[in-house]
Amino acid sequence: MRKIIVGPNDGGQRIDRFLKKYFKGANLSFIYKNLRKKNIKLNGARAKEDELLKEGDEIYLYLSDETIEKFLKKEDVKKSQKLPKILYEDENICLLEKGVNILSHNDQRTYQDNMLDRFVDYLILKGDYNPRLENSFRPSICNRLDRNTSGILIGAKNAKALREINEAIRERKVDKFYLALVRGRISEDFEVNINLRKNENNLVFEDREGKKSLTRFHPLITKNDYSLLKVNLITGRTHQIRASLAARGLYLIGDRKYGSGARDFIDYQALHNYEIKFNMDGEFSYLNDKKFTYLPDNKLIKALEEIFSAKIGDLV
Repeated sequence: MRKIIVGPNDGGQRIDRFLKKYFKGANLSFIYKNLRKKNIKLNGARAKEDELLKEGDEIYLYLSDETIEKFLKKEDVKKSQKLPKILYEDENICLLEKGVNILSHNDQRTYQDNMLDRFVDYLILKGDYNPRLENSFRPSICNRLDRNTSGILIGAKNAKALREINEAIRERKVDKFYLALVRGRISEDFEVNINLRKNENNLVFEDREGKKSLTRFHPLITKNDYSLLKVNLITGRTHQIRASLAARGLYLIGDRKYGSGARDFIDYQALHNYEIKFNMDGEFSYLNDKKFTYLPDNKLIKALEEIFSAKIGDLV
C-alpha cells in the first residue's frame, strides 16, 4: 500500500485526472478499473472518478510496488541545455521572450528544444519547482506561438495560476497584441470575423463549419507599399492571424504557407506578439496595472525601421 498526500498544486481537480497525471504510463481504463475495485481509495473510503480533491486529502493505492513503479514516469531533471529570457516574473507567473525558430511546446514525436522545457529547467535551477516532490503538477505555458512567430509566452508556476490564467484567456480577459508586416497600403482599421478549419496538412482556411475566429487590425504606419499592422487577437485559433489576412487577400512578409513567401528584408514571417494586457479578477488583478511589452529581435526591428524610416518603439 502507498499513500499520497494531496499537495497545494494537486487540489481542485478530479481524482481521475490527478491519477492520470500521477500514473503517466497508464491509460484511463486502468485508473477506472482500480477505482471501481476499490484498489484506490480517498481518505479511506471508496472514491468516485469525478470526486474533487482538496489539499491534505489522502489517496491510498492498494497496488503492488511493481505495478505502481511500472506506470510511474518521473520527469527528467534536465532536458534543455538553454534557459529562457525572462521579461517579467513573480511568485505565480513568468513572461518569457520567445524568439523565432523554436517551438512553444515539444511536438511529442521526437524531442526538440522548446520554450516549455526551458521554462521548467529554469524553475528547477532556481529551486522553485522540484518534479520529484510533485504528484501531478508541472509548470505550463498558457498560450502558444508558432515556431516562426516570436513574442511573449505566459508561463504558470503553480496550479492556481495555471487555472486562473487559462480561464481568463477563455473568457477573453487577456489581450494579446501583435505586430504584422504586410505587403500593401492599408489606411483604415478592419476586422476579420470568419470560421476557420484546419485540414490534414495543418493548413487553416475559411469554412462555415469551422470554429469562430475574430481578429482586429489597426495600421500603425504605411509606406512604399508596406503596412505595419497592430493586431488584436480576440480568439485564439491555430494560424488565425495568417489565415485571416489570407482571407482578405493580404499576406505577411516571409510567410511561405499563407502568402507568397517573399523574403523582403527578412527570411522568416514578420509576425511578433509584442504586448500582453491582463484584465483579471480577484487575486490576480494585481497584473492589470502592469504593461508588458517585448519588441522584436534586432533583425526585424532593423527591417521595419529601414522600410518606414521611423523608430518602432515610438509607433507602439
